[in-house]
Amino acid sequence: MRERNRLEKAMEDVMSIQRDLEDAVELAQMAEDENDEELEAEVAQSFDELALRARTAELEALLSGEADANDAFIEIHAGAGGTESQDWASMLQRMYMRWAGSRGYKVELIEEQAGEEAGIKSCTMLIKGDNAYGWAKTESGVHRLVRISPYDSSARRHTSFASVWVYPLVDDTIDIQIEDKDVRTDTYRASGAGGQHINKTDSAIRLTHIPTGIVVQCQNDRSQHKNRATAWDMLRARLYERELEEREAAAQAEADSKSEIGWGHQIRSYVLQPYQMVKDLRTNVETSNTGAVLDGDLDAFMAAALSQRVGGEDTATDA
Repeated sequence: MRERNRLEKAMEDVMSIQRDLEDAVELAQMAEDENDEELEAEVAQSFDELALRARTAELEALLSGEADANDAFIEIHAGAGGTESQDWASMLQRMYMRWAGSRGYKVELIEEQAGEEAGIKSCTMLIKGDNAYGWAKTESGVHRLVRISPYDSSARRHTSFASVWVYPLVDDTIDIQIEDKDVRTDTYRASGAGGQHINKTDSAIRLTHIPTGIVVQCQNDRSQHKNRATAWDMLRARLYERELEEREAAAQAEADSKSEIGWGHQIRSYVLQPYQMVKDLRTNVETSNTGAVLDGDLDAFMAAALSQRVGGEDTATDA
């Protein structure tokens, strides 16, 4: 049902863009026939908005990663710098909450550690909604703020850092698919106590999962059928455990790869003084509308980073 709803929404978005495009073309023709400059300007704006909607729909179609459709955890950690960095971390928390709200996502605050004087030292949020992780995953990295500090009595300019780490919520209900050709089944005569019957029939079962080398065996019951069923349950459980171990190892590797929160590791700079500019250092997307960005207007930055990650495109532009 989740996949069906996602596909239905994608189709509805494309059909809506198509209908609005047809209407805009008719209006453009009308404006040209009547030489109506005001209407022409409105139509031009409509085409720009349609182009952005089409680009967004195209990017959402590229969100085909294994976990892209999942809910997302966003962790924020203040860097060195005390109160100033902790205030910056709280500004990022607000920014992502506003971004999530603008997309109709729900936000749960999982954990928060308050700052000593202001702001926060760290927090973890859960963003719930379709493709939440697919969109937010490009935000992982160090974010740099330059401003005149409200906590500095001398009104000096300060540079602060905070790190953002985004990872998907993974459902632990894993459907373990086992191919029959990958499993060797051996039957043998059970040993140990159990009477004459259990020791004289080949009721015990041994399963060997060839790709992983995992071996399970069961001889608890007189019935070979029941032992076989139990052995298969054991094999599925072992493979499930292996999946969890691999997932934890991948998560640890991701954690180990997190950079130091400081110079040389930032993905985006937010400059509020002496001029106003937000610039993504990976894609070169930038905007002077810093207020809108801090209020959650992040789609242009996310879209460019996602496009670059998926297609390796040159996405330099003015947001």
